[in-house]
Amino acid sequence: MTSAERNPAFESLLIYLRQSRGFDFTGYKRSTLIRRVQKRMQLLGLEGFSDYTDYLEVYPEEFNFLFNTILINVTAFFRDASVWEFLQEQVLPNLIKGKADSEQIRVWSAGCASGEEAYTLAMLMAESLGTEQFRQRVKIYATDLDEEALSQSRQALYSAKDIQGLPPELITKYFEPTGNRYVFRHDLRRSVIFGRHDLLQDAPISRIDLLVCRNTMMYFNAETQTRVLGRFHFALNDTGYLFLGKAEMLLTHSNLFTPLNLKHRIFTKVSSANIRDRLLVLAQVGDQEANNQFSRHIRMRELAFDSAPVAQIVIDINGNVVLINEQARTMFGLSPKDLTRPFQDLEVSYRPIELRSLIEQAYTERHSITLTNVERNLPTEIQYLDVRVVPLLDNGNKALGVSIAFHDITHYIQLQDELQHSRQDLETANEELQSTNEELETTNEELQSTNEELETTNEELQSTNEELETMNEELQSTNEELQTINHELSQRTTELNRTNVFLISILRSMQTGVVVIDNSFNILIWNYMLEDMWGLRSDEVLGNSLFSLDIGLPVEQLRMMIRNSISGRRQFQELIIDAMNRRGKQIKCYVACTPLFGVHIEGAILVMADVEKVNSMVSAKEIEERQRQQS
Repeated sequence: MTSAERNPAFESLLIYLRQSRGFDFTGYKRSTLIRRVQKRMQLLGLEGFSDYTDYLEVYPEEFNFLFNTILINVTAFFRDASVWEFLQEQVLPNLIKGKADSEQIRVWSAGCASGEEAYTLAMLMAESLGTEQFRQRVKIYATDLDEEALSQSRQALYSAKDIQGLPPELITKYFEPTGNRYVFRHDLRRSVIFGRHDLLQDAPISRIDLLVCRNTMMYFNAETQTRVLGRFHFALNDTGYLFLGKAEMLLTHSNLFTPLNLKHRIFTKVSSANIRDRLLVLAQVGDQEANNQFSRHIRMRELAFDSAPVAQIVIDINGNVVLINEQARTMFGLSPKDLTRPFQDLEVSYRPIELRSLIEQAYTERHSITLTNVERNLPTEIQYLDVRVVPLLDNGNKALGVSIAFHDITHYIQLQDELQHSRQDLETANEELQSTNEELETTNEELQSTNEELETTNEELQSTNEELETMNEELQSTNEELQTINHELSQRTTELNRTNVFLISILRSMQTGVVVIDNSFNILIWNYMLEDMWGLRSDEVLGNSLFSLDIGLPVEQLRMMIRNSISGRRQFQELIIDAMNRRGKQIKCYVACTPLFGVHIEGAILVMADVEKVNSMVSAKEIEERQRQQS
């Protein structure tokens, strides 16, 4: 996707992520990045990138879910075993052999995710050096952009499933069981240093002997990959190794790295060290043979300069012409007589381009200046030149002069359109192929991650199913017990109903009023004869205190008698008191009181009747006589 085709709303989202959280994803491939972000948006039911930006502002916790989606942490111990086997058998022995016995070995695992790769390197180095030498000499720097993954890495704690692919002898040697999990050995863990590092923004770790960055580069576009590889080149020692993922080729960076094994994606650094001029050193100490050899060497350099295919003029710091090669003499009509002349006196100093100001700029800025496609009008054609002005500096960075090279590119300009078109086609095909390969790799990792999640979910569902089956059996047993209890309760309810019916029948058949109260004087039973006497229905008085009733019976006169019955001081008491029934008729009411026995005395039973109605059974004089005796 070109910059002109980029979605402005999506680019604004990337800028917001960089400004608010310090994560710069602008260098990532847009197709992969958009697919990951849209995955989160679909889960949240959002359609536009601007809507998602607004959502992040309102719900900052969404940042963690987004970063975990973008930064897929798919890794494992000894992932792609054949690659690690080659590293152990071919690379590490040469790396260790090139080091002194006490010299430190520095390893960098960039994009370490949850740490399996870093601890794999630790195990390989410990196997190659021995644990004692490993603790003394090896430093493994493991970095990642994801703080959550780094937190997991620092714990060095893994499940049995995480280490199930390791040989048993390595598990026994390098892991210690803790509960149902395994932790990497603490004494070796101290040699592995974890830290947050942004490959695009932070300075690289230096003096590295082995740099491992597997399947991280594929998320970057071509320009960003070039920047990161330049940082890797700076980080590595001249004898260092670069270990990439199987989706990364480095076919277009042969000036930085050369493949040691392209199948396993292991590369060596192209050294950029300068070569010393040994002949010059020997000549300065008075060696005659060296002097002769040095003179021949100088002459050879002069001949090589003169026969160079590129026109070149050398000017000293005073502005005088020092050297002109054959191509320059032919191209600009110069001769050996022009040597030592001021450069400004020559036509080439201002035509086809004004060079004197460029010379001053090169002296000031201390670096070369290049102008491309400079047109030079000749009688028969237009000549195109690339002009490069290079300051000549000594070891103390002091300017001695400048070298001006004129490269005739007329023929290349004529072929430029065809070559450019072919190059674009080739680059497009290569980028599409590499992009397809990287997307397939990414998809494979996503599928692998999804498969692992499904396996975990399946195990959880099986466990849940077993628990449900057990619970179902327990519920069936409980249900049978409840059915038995329910049957017994049903029988007891039937018996109770019969008893209640029997009791109600007795109360109805009695020709006297019966009221039953508890120890708090609250009414428990109020039969129909009392309803007729006092005009209150049973549902109006049940649960209420007897002494709170507003009836024609002076209930306060009954308090002492009731207290005596409840306290058990007297078993049976009776009296006649004046009352008024519900019809307003003055009556003499006979009241008898006995305790209500249960386990203890639980209340009292009061029997009430109109004396006129009970005269046939007991005379009022007899009752009054007994009342006097009781008093």
